[in-house]
Amino acid sequence: MSWLDEVKWNEKGLVAVVTVEAETGELLMQAWANREALQAAVDEGRGIYWSRSRRCIWRKGEESGHVQKLVDVYLDCDGDTVCYRVEQTGAACHTGRRSCFFRKLDNDSWRLVEPNGDEN
Repeated sequence: MSWLDEVKWNEKGLVAVVTVEAETGELLMQAWANREALQAAVDEGRGIYWSRSRRCIWRKGEESGHVQKLVDVYLDCDGDTVCYRVEQTGAACHTGRRSCFFRKLDNDSWRLVEPNGDEN
């Protein structure tokens, strides 16, 4: 049995992947991986995902240069979420922000939060 067989893939053959900065634990992004992407991430030592919109393997930073060096891979207790610990080069978010999580719920509205945690 392969380590990949322990992952609980959803009905589309995907697993959620949360990605955090290895040194700080900063939450960078959430994406999806299929079996091929997860195996490739481990083999190549970089953040690799499945793009649901493009329906293909997505090597983070292929176009932007904002690559992720894979440090560790974790599987949660239910087996249905993977965590990539990475060394992020540049922005993780396609908007150019360090993290995709830059909006905080505050009194029923979303406020922009700067990388240092300050609110706009």
